[in-house]
Amino acid sequence: MHWLWVIVVGLILGLIAKAIIPGKQRIPIWLTIIFGILGSILGNAAAGWLGVADTNGVDWTRHLLQLAGAVLIVFVGDMLWASLRGNRRERV
Repeated sequence: MHWLWVIVVGLILGLIAKAIIPGKQRIPIWLTIIFGILGSILGNAAAGWLGVADTNGVDWTRHLLQLAGAVLIVFVGDMLWASLRGNRRERV
């Protein structure tokens, strides 16, 4: 059940990150989920480094750091994906 939760959180973080970043990101949904998961891991690590990983109540700081990590990884990952794909545009 843990893996299902990781995938759902990765999807949500990845989609929110794509909505925050200006412009259109051309990464597929499976890559959005992976980047969201990686952003969550990065945010959790940053929360641990800052000492805010375990607090009483809702860990808003940790969640914001997870979202920031997802935005960073989706942004960089989209640029890498575009360069690997050769900046091909979809034909309409």
